[in-house]
Amino acid sequence: MSKIKNEHQDSVATRDKEEIREPSLYRALLHNDDYTSMEFVVLILENIFGKSTSVATKIMLDVHQLGIGVAGVYTLEICETKVELVHHLARKNGFPLRCSMEKI
Repeated sequence: MSKIKNEHQDSVATRDKEEIREPSLYRALLHNDDYTSMEFVVLILENIFGKSTSVATKIMLDVHQLGIGVAGVYTLEICETKVELVHHLARKNGFPLRCSMEKI
């Protein structure tokens, strides 16, 4: 039996196994201040972070009572955008509400 040699048989393409990693996640944090109304914080949580009224109220109470509350967890770009939106809307409405992010 004769062997038929495939021209590609000798040159096997090898690909280094690519390491696929999940993107890093970041917490969006709202900080308490003495001027921003609780109602505005709830609106921010509902409209920017997509929280229900009951969840937004719980987070707002954390901000009020603990000084800080987690608004959500996102990839870097999404978290940066949400932080900027919070600052923009807060300033537009005359509030000093501060939002920051931290890597998990």
